[in-house]
Formats: sequence, structure tokens, C-alpha cells
Amino acid sequence: MAADRSSSRGEAVAQQWANFVGGVMTRTILVVQVVVVAAFGVAVGLRPAGSDIPLRRMLTGREKPPEVTIPRREPLTVAPLFDRTDVPEIVSAEELAYVLKRIRPKFDRRQMRPNLVEHALRTWGVDATFQDPAALSGAELAAFLTDHAQYVASWGNQEPALLEERPEGIEIRWGRVHSGSVHHDHWLASLTEAGIRLDTPVYGPGRRGDTIASVLRESLTNFRLDEREVEWTAMAFGLWLPPTNAWIGAGGRHYSFDLIAQRLMRGEGEQGVCSGTHRVYSLVLLLRLDDELPQVLSDTVRQEVWAHLEGVRDAIAAAQFDDGHWPGNWSRGAAAKEHPREDKLSTQIIATGHHLEWQAIAPADLRLSDAQNRKAVEWLLATLRKHSDAEVLQNYTFYTHVGNAFALWRKTRPTPFWREWTARHPDYELAVDPTIPPDAPATPPTKDSHGSGGGDGVGWHPWQGRP
Repeated sequence: MAADRSSSRGEAVAQQWANFVGGVMTRTILVVQVVVVAAFGVAVGLRPAGSDIPLRRMLTGREKPPEVTIPRREPLTVAPLFDRTDVPEIVSAEELAYVLKRIRPKFDRRQMRPNLVEHALRTWGVDATFQDPAALSGAELAAFLTDHAQYVASWGNQEPALLEERPEGIEIRWGRVHSGSVHHDHWLASLTEAGIRLDTPVYGPGRRGDTIASVLRESLTNFRLDEREVEWTAMAFGLWLPPTNAWIGAGGRHYSFDLIAQRLMRGEGEQGVCSGTHRVYSLVLLLRLDDELPQVLSDTVRQEVWAHLEGVRDAIAAAQFDDGHWPGNWSRGAAAKEHPREDKLSTQIIATGHHLEWQAIAPADLRLSDAQNRKAVEWLLATLRKHSDAEVLQNYTFYTHVGNAFALWRKTRPTPFWREWTARHPDYELAVDPTIPPDAPATPPTKDSHGSGGGDGVGWHPWQGRP
């Protein structure tokens, strides 16, 4: 019995000693941790300027590039060069009004597709308003794209956020899905063309106080020249950064508008988004920016771009069909017309509308004859008149380029024209459209490369690796 009590007493003493030693060790570890963290904080505070780059790389695996100066609060714009007295009337006021009426953004508020909203916004602008309550205003379109709460109100919580918060800013979720932006930097380019201000708030899921500048900063950080699509990056950067013409991205990579322009000129002509027409538009935009703000492009690259666009002009001059449309393989020139292929109607709308759009902002020497551009207008009008509202919605993104092109050919923008037109014709917007005969043959809706109508992805090009 005495031996048992002695054994129990010994075990208790041993346990007490173990607890004491454990407590001392724990307190010692905590003290050491506090000292280390404090010393680290002091070291960071006293570090030499610029030494945070290797530190950031070590902690996050991501290097913060030097800050790129954005020299303006509102984006640049590119307007047609011609005077209305210099060219005949390529598009009449009545024709423009008709097209704009057909492309008002009358979307179901449930599960609105960012791709459709982006196209509507870049066409109509952030200040668009309509008499028809079914049509979304520019403010509503912009709010859907820039406020996570508005996105959730449309899509619920079943889809990932469109606005993804990153340390450097906001990244836009994109890909071949209905709930995301379809193309890289298309969200940014569309809002930019719509006239969004740099300080416009952008509310991600954390609602942490980001702005359009946050999205632009993240795009500058993430940009890679070997990406599959650089068309909209070129437009967004081009309308915000000049006269800055070169910058440093993540990993110390050097970029410039020269490099982007050369990237846009690579590859077979039709191999690109929307049969390669977006690359042409972006090149014309960079050329025009260089006209207004010299040295956006170097002299050598400017000459390369000009020669490339001369080749595009000659190709579409030879490839245009007698009825006025362009085929998807327009880059083959006369061969595209002599050996026609069976294009989908949506492909023809894409090629014709997009070419007419860049032609409207091109310098005179890069434009086709007025007769050829007028033929393209007539074909687009005839095609649109055969489509019901449901069919227009199926091809909505393509037709927005038609509306923008028609407005540019009248040297205006859709919303200013629409306001003036409806002020002079107050019953026009809400009147039943009389121009579509009841017995007009319906053209079957088309499907785009994302599995349903309304996308802008025909002609996804195969550039996967580095150029």
C-alpha cells in the first residue's frame, strides 16, 4: 500500500514538472516569435527603396512591376476623319434610326450574359437612356458589370464572381461560359469605349473600394504578349496610356504598342476572333492614336502597320460579293469570291459589319470606294429586315457592330443620335416596327462557338504558344 502511494506521488510530481517545463517552452517560443516578427517589421520599414521586389517575389511568388502612369481620367476617343461634305451619304438618318431601334438592349434581367452587356455598352455608352422600360440604360448596363451585388441579383450565388479581387486590383473572369466575359480584356475595352471614368467604383465581392483603375492596373500586371487574344488589350491600353508608349510588366517583361501591333499582324488574316476583323480594327485604332499622339508607334512599326492595312484594304476590295457582303475568308481576296465557301449567315454578318466599322475610322487612303461601302450597308439592312427580334437577339453582338458602324458613317455616336432622333420623332421608339412584312421569311437563328447565339467568338484562332 505504501509503495502504491509512493508511486502515485512520484507520478504526480513528474506530471507537475512536465507541465512546468512545457509552459516555459511555450512562453519562450511565443517570446521568440514576437521578437522575430518585430525585427522583421523593423527591417521592412528600414529597407532600401526598391528592395521590396525580391521580398514580394519570395512571399507571394509574384513580382510587382513599376507603376504605369495613366495620364487621364477619361479615355481617348477615335472619330471618323472625313467631313460629311467629303463623302456621299453612305448611311441615311432613317437607316441608322432603324438599326439602332433593333439593337436596343432589351435583355431578360435574369442571368444576363456579360458578353451581350459589354457589346451593348460599348455601342450605346454609359449615358444611354431609352423610353422603353424593357431596355436597359447605360447606367444599368455598367452597374451589372462593375458591381458584384448587381451581378448576383441576376445570376444568384450559383456562379463564380465575375469580378475577382487580386492584390493589385480586380481581374475579370473570362472564358467560353455564359456567366463570364467571353474574351480577355473585352470587359475593360468595352467599358473604356463606353466612356467610363477611371475613378468609377468597381465593387467586387469584398466591396473594398476598387475602381476602373484597379482593373486596368491588374490587366497591365497580368498581360502577356503570347496570349491568345490581344485585340481588346490593345484597344484598352491604347485609349488610356498614350502618350506613354512602353511599360514594364510582371517579371520585368518589357512591353510597348510596337510589340502589340506586331503581335496583331501575325498569323493568317482570317485566323482571329470574328474572322480576324477585330485585329484589323485594333490596328486602325493604334494607327489613328499615333496620328493624334505621335510616337505611340515607332516610325518603322507605323510603316509596317500601314502596309499591312493596305493589304487588308486590297483583300476586301477583291473579296466583296456582288450583293455587298464579305465572307469569313475575306483575307484570300479574289479567291474568296471566285471559289466561295458555304459560310453561315452569322459569319457574313460578322465580316461585313466589322469591316464596315473599321472602314469608318480609317484614313482616306485605307478606305474602299464609297460605292463598295454603300453596298455593304445595303446588304446589312436587307439581312436585318428579315430577322425577327428573337433572331436579332441571337445575333445581337454582331449587330451591335453594325449599329456602331452606321453611326460612325454619319460621324456621330448611337446615343446622341438616338436622343435627337426620338426628340423629333417622339412616337418612334415605342411604335410597332412597320418595316418587317408579316410574311417575311425567317432566317433560322445561328449558334456561335460558345454553344448559343449572341457570342462574338466565331473564328477562335489557334495561337496557343508564344509568337
